[in-house]
Amino acid sequence: MRWKVHGERLIYQNQWVNLWLADVELPDGRRVNLWLADVELPDGRRWEHHVVRMRHLAAVVVVDDQQRVLMMHRHRFVTDTWAWEIPMGLIEDGETPEEAAAREVEEETGWRPGPLTPIVYAQPANGITDSQHYLFRADGATHVGQPTELNESDRVEWIPLSEIRGMIDRREIVSGASLVGLMYVLLDHKGE
Repeated sequence: MRWKVHGERLIYQNQWVNLWLADVELPDGRRVNLWLADVELPDGRRWEHHVVRMRHLAAVVVVDDQQRVLMMHRHRFVTDTWAWEIPMGLIEDGETPEEAAAREVEEETGWRPGPLTPIVYAQPANGITDSQHYLFRADGATHVGQPTELNESDRVEWIPLSEIRGMIDRREIVSGASLVGLMYVLLDHKGE
């Protein structure tokens, strides 16, 4: 069933995120489950739904000829957690997802990735945001120097692909984009 959008209004914006209220009409009935709370809609079918509009993200799983993955260990202040992630970042205006992915690997790790192959397109929270994630795989990379993005991670390492599943199980890798990209590569690796 398709929801009908009657309009949207911007309530907050900056260079990374915009918050909108969408006037939506439900296709059937008078009730909606809003984050586990069953709510009676006053006019029967229409209500305002928050929508987060964000710049899109590109990420890369870089695998070398020793079956190791280029990873970054970093702190995320929002959740106050340390974890391993693949290189990723926002796509700039006028930039393709592939260009952003290659740029981010080099800026964050000091490694220039080999040719990129698209592996996954994801919409990680499409019930609340329009964020699009473009994930790539690169086979190999060339070290070109120190990372130029100095606030991204405390260390960059090549981690054996064989250790990734255990790291996921131990919650050492929790980023959605990292999980999606790494699991795709792990599934693909099983077929080799």
